[in-house]
Amino acid sequence: MHAPVLVAETIAHLAVRAGGVYVDATVGLGGHASAILDAGAGRVIGLDRDVSALEFARARLADRPVDLVHSDYRDIRRVLADRGVKTVDGVLADLGVSSLQLDDASRGFSFRESGPLDMRMDRTHGEPLMTRLATVDERTLADVIFQYGEERQSRRVARAIVRARQEQPIETTGQLAAVVRRAAGGRGWQRIDPATRTFQALRIWVNGELDGLDRFLDDAVQSLGAAGRVAIIAFHSLEDRIVKHTFREFAAAGRVAIVTRRPVVPGEAEVAANPRARSARLRVVENVA
Repeated sequence: MHAPVLVAETIAHLAVRAGGVYVDATVGLGGHASAILDAGAGRVIGLDRDVSALEFARARLADRPVDLVHSDYRDIRRVLADRGVKTVDGVLADLGVSSLQLDDASRGFSFRESGPLDMRMDRTHGEPLMTRLATVDERTLADVIFQYGEERQSRRVARAIVRARQEQPIETTGQLAAVVRRAAGGRGWQRIDPATRTFQALRIWVNGELDGLDRFLDDAVQSLGAAGRVAIIAFHSLEDRIVKHTFREFAAAGRVAIVTRRPVVPGEAEVAANPRARSARLRVVENVA
């Protein structure tokens, strides 16, 4: 079962109000939403673009005051408008990939087990990665791998992928991982698998994870009532950088007060129990406009 990260810290920094209305913009399996309700919230509106995750959340949160919506978090304003909700007391977004996605080989997120090369969080929209890899040009691919994966061997990796697809279509995570490891791997032991950065980059690319993130943060703040708060949990440096700089711009404009001067990170006990939590970074702001 997926373990939500920084739960106690998130609830404390959201300052959940009794009877308040909250948005969990990436509800996933419902762990954070459940904790928000346990803290006294009167209603949670939960968004997720993964239909499978929503099914789990619906079962977990049955008979609780939750409105679950199949939607991208960047559609928060439309979702609230459709429900006649003018302001909310808080917004949460956990930008990480869930264990449900990582552990299911058929989703194509992980290279631990070979599966179809899909990687879409919302399998009802867009093209799977295998389709995009079949036609993308080498230069664009190298740029994607460098920009989103911060992979120093990006050009070698892109060249290797293009050569490999000329011999046979790359349709599984196992095929792709083998190609990337040969191109990016060095000699001897390495702390992380050589395919890790490229897989991260391609996942971000396929799902447009950084596209419109700053706009979502703007919409989330605009959705707040008096002293409402926005809490964002990011897992890689590119996301966290956008969140940090956007929040600073809002603060400089007098729109928000920064609640977390430094990002809140998991403690040793949480990381030991859930190693996937180790890169989580929580940042929170409060509406003052």
